[in-house]
This record gives sequence, structure tokens and C-alpha cells, in this order.
Amino acid sequence: MVTAIVIPIIFIYFYWLTRKEIRENHEKWLQLEHVPEEAVITGKILELTEARERFYYHRFNHVLNIKVQTDDKILTVKKITPIREGATFPEITPGEHVRFYGNWKEGYFQVGRIEGKN
Repeated sequence: MVTAIVIPIIFIYFYWLTRKEIRENHEKWLQLEHVPEEAVITGKILELTEARERFYYHRFNHVLNIKVQTDDKILTVKKITPIREGATFPEITPGEHVRFYGNWKEGYFQVGRIEGKN
């Protein structure tokens, strides 16, 4: 009798917990596109590398690693975009002079917006 009541309650609790976790991770995944524009880097693109990385189960990110030559040093810049229907990825080439808007995170510069320098 007790198991007929307790087991469904346990299943319902873990189902609710899982749905909550999925919803939280979906919101974090969508927020990767919105990077606060706290700093600006201007320079020449030296090298580009593109990769696809897993964020959470069936959610993936497009990661664009860029090495940029500024006036005095070489910096690593990352543009992280959630891969979803209708997502657009920046089309830039090595040797191009660009301006990156974003913020500093864990030893690299995370980009929110990229503009060609005129």
C-alpha cells in the first residue's frame, strides 16, 4: 500500500526536477547570444578556427576562435552562437580589420557584435 503511494510521488518529483533543469539550461543557452558590450577591441584578424561544441544534451554552440593582432599584442577572441534554426554566423576572413564589442571572460574576450572597420 505504501509503495503504491510513494513510488508515483518519487517519479513525479524527479520528472518535475528534470523539467526544471531543462528549462534553466535552455534559458542559459539562449543567453549566450546576449553578451554585454563592456569593452572594444580593434585589430587585424590573424587566424580563424570554427568548432561545434555541445552545451547540454541536444543543444549545440558554434564557437568561432579568432586570433587578433592589436597595436601591441595578440589576443584570443571567441564568438559563441547557439546553433538553432535561423541562426547566422559571422562571415569574416583573415587579414580583415575589424572591431569587436564584448567583455572579458576567463582569459579570453567574448564577442557579442563584430563590425568591419572602415
